[in-house]
Amino acid sequence: MTDALKRLSDEGVAIWLDDLSRKRITSGNLAELIDQQHVVGVTTNPSIFQKAISSGDGYRQQVADLAARKVTVEEAIRMITTADVRDAADVLRPVFDATGGQDGRVSIEVDPRLAHNTAATIAEAKQLAWLVDRPNTLIKIPATKAGLPAITEVIGLGISVNVTLIFSLERYREVMDAYLAGLEKAKAAGLDLSLIRSVASFFVSRVDTEIDKRLDKNGTDEAKALKGKAALANARLAYQAYEEVFSSDRWAALDKAGANKQRPLWASTGVKDPAYKDTLYVDELVAPGTVNTMPEATLEATAARGEITGNTIAGTYEAAQADLDAIGALGISYDDVVQLLEDEGVEKFEAAWNDLLKSTEAELKRLAPSEG
Repeated sequence: MTDALKRLSDEGVAIWLDDLSRKRITSGNLAELIDQQHVVGVTTNPSIFQKAISSGDGYRQQVADLAARKVTVEEAIRMITTADVRDAADVLRPVFDATGGQDGRVSIEVDPRLAHNTAATIAEAKQLAWLVDRPNTLIKIPATKAGLPAITEVIGLGISVNVTLIFSLERYREVMDAYLAGLEKAKAAGLDLSLIRSVASFFVSRVDTEIDKRLDKNGTDEAKALKGKAALANARLAYQAYEEVFSSDRWAALDKAGANKQRPLWASTGVKDPAYKDTLYVDELVAPGTVNTMPEATLEATAARGEITGNTIAGTYEAAQADLDAIGALGISYDDVVQLLEDEGVEKFEAAWNDLLKSTEAELKRLAPSEG
């Protein structure tokens, strides 16, 4: 059942689950996925927590206790989400120990409303690291312009980071630069670089969704032939950038000091268009030193139908650039698309966070003890 997942893992792709809920932890399902499906990490985001907590499974007692203490809704959400991440980190601790800290990681995101506020993002990252208090967590910071200096500062403090919402190749290079600058700060402060880890979450499927929509609008045969090619081309060129940066002289000095590479993480790998194979963004993005975080449906599809045929990124850079150039030649602006996707990504997480605030506030009121 898990041969394709094992082959993927054997190719150097770390399989992470893009989902978390208290029920998944307490039922033993997460432990089962680690044991049977080669899952070695977990990512969360505001949308995942909104879905988990609004479903209610396993949260009633904690919410009632928080209501009795009359905590604010923001504090309640932090207590609930960090409890889940802490417990998931404990489930994954054996993987963390077995991989020398590379995997066995659980990610938790800073409040998405802070995405354009550098100082608040840094403060929130420090607070989350302190609250969860597990060595195998990653604090998620969005790759906005304001997020870049926050990444450097937080890495410089020795806190491991998952940089999220990366869509453009230029921004990805800025993210890697921010990571290296953070390592240099940490080194200057005398910190142990070997304990600092980072992944860069490069989003995949949403690129096809937006560009395919524009190709459909163009309507020519040339445009139709390019559908479903943009996301893979973009991700493959990101891996080329990763190879360049982590073979540079600047990296060599940090490597010598014990630093770890910032791995590319393929995010948003669930296929949105039913016309495409449901394992497209797994099968076609196989390369060593990467992470693929999958929603459970994609994990199951890969186990059942994944075609893992070795490295599917090596040797593709020229064709990938040609695909993006052809799309640009049709008048579709790459810069416009990636900026739109970043803006929408932040907005979607903000909306999910606001929904989470509303639903949690309603539960706090409903479960509050009567006065007297």
